[in-house]
Amino acid sequence: MKNVIYFIGICLMVACSKDSIENDASEEFPGGATTYNSIFSGSYEQPASNLNANELAQHASGDKLFSNSFVANPSTVNPGLGPIFNNVSCVLCHPKNGKSPQPFSGSDLRGLLFRVSIPRADESQGPMPVPGLGTQFQHRAIVGTTSEGQVQISFQETTHTFADGSTYSLRKPIYTLTSTTATIPANMMVSPRIAQQVIGLGLLEAIPESVILAKQDINDADNDGISGKANRVFNPILGVFELGRFGWKANNATLLVQATDAIHQDMGVTSFVFPQETAYGQVQDDGLADDPELDSLDAIDLAFYTQSLAVPKRRDFNSSSTNNGKQIFFNIGCNKCHTQKYTTGNNTAFAFLNNQTFYPYTDLLLHDMGPDLADGRPDYLATGTEWRTPPLWGIGLSELVNGHTNYLHDGRARNLLEAIMWHGGEAEAQKIKVSQLSKKDREDLVKFVGSL
Repeated sequence: MKNVIYFIGICLMVACSKDSIENDASEEFPGGATTYNSIFSGSYEQPASNLNANELAQHASGDKLFSNSFVANPSTVNPGLGPIFNNVSCVLCHPKNGKSPQPFSGSDLRGLLFRVSIPRADESQGPMPVPGLGTQFQHRAIVGTTSEGQVQISFQETTHTFADGSTYSLRKPIYTLTSTTATIPANMMVSPRIAQQVIGLGLLEAIPESVILAKQDINDADNDGISGKANRVFNPILGVFELGRFGWKANNATLLVQATDAIHQDMGVTSFVFPQETAYGQVQDDGLADDPELDSLDAIDLAFYTQSLAVPKRRDFNSSSTNNGKQIFFNIGCNKCHTQKYTTGNNTAFAFLNNQTFYPYTDLLLHDMGPDLADGRPDYLATGTEWRTPPLWGIGLSELVNGHTNYLHDGRARNLLEAIMWHGGEAEAQKIKVSQLSKKDREDLVKFVGSL
């Protein structure tokens, strides 16, 4: 059985080494020179610490766009909302640039959205739109227009036991799309996805493609139980397929595509990248020739904002508990998926990203996480059981910044330990190993991850 564990942060593997793990002093600054050194509720919202004056000005321009609320046409300020949408601004899905919480009601989904599609013969070409719904379910609409439908949420709770006799529970959300304006086909696939934190993305974009691809081992040729796979996704700007890096399924190649795709699908705002309304050809189509709605320079500034956000400094860097947790993390093999360290070259898109050593704890590859976390919906090369390894940096600040500790692709885990224990499939054996740790070692493992 392959041994990989995904979660919004943790990938636990078979213990294969018990060598002492040394602390690299530079890891206290996980974003290299971009790192922001103060820890407070606004730590996700800071520009990279090494930006020059012109870059700071562009970052501020993008920040304004990220925070702006869009409104329906005609308008001279922030036009283009709808006619169907999920939210009115980027920051409402990514509060303080952080994670959106698990919603409990379909009337307040916050940053939770639902990708939809129907099967196609060659899933590598990307998701096939659902007639009348497209590839994302929009539950809101502007005045005079009907949304695509509503969402109902319920939960199932199960209780489990660690080897030491202590118990924990897992909460599974169940989603139902209701009152839809289009007939739902029997073979429609639905993928719930919650908004993630957006820190340090420029550094992830600057990792050389060859470095990411070198970590692939699709058929587990080295027999270590890890078979990371890169996604190949369509870049509408260049009209070619490229390495996917961003999103829960690594379903976008660049931050410009990621930003314009989000503003298009989530708010219904068109751009030079996505010039056609999401409601095109549906009953909600307004038939107006007012596209694109987002200025091309604004789109570039919005992407630059996400490219130039700082990573917060580590906490509890040298505590004995944190160091023990790190030892456990590496001994179990979590770092086999959550790659600790990268260094950028001297030819990145922006000078402030050049020659940076940084510590995101991700390989940006897809891993099969088993049936309990499966969404059943392919996304290019990502199967219905595969997810991209999420970066771990900044994960322990979620409660301070956003007031919650909800993790995983739909926010179902209420803390880091629950997130670990949700994993199965390739990681079933490793989940068992975690369940057999002493209470102190479990706590130290969680403390280390929370310090990142």
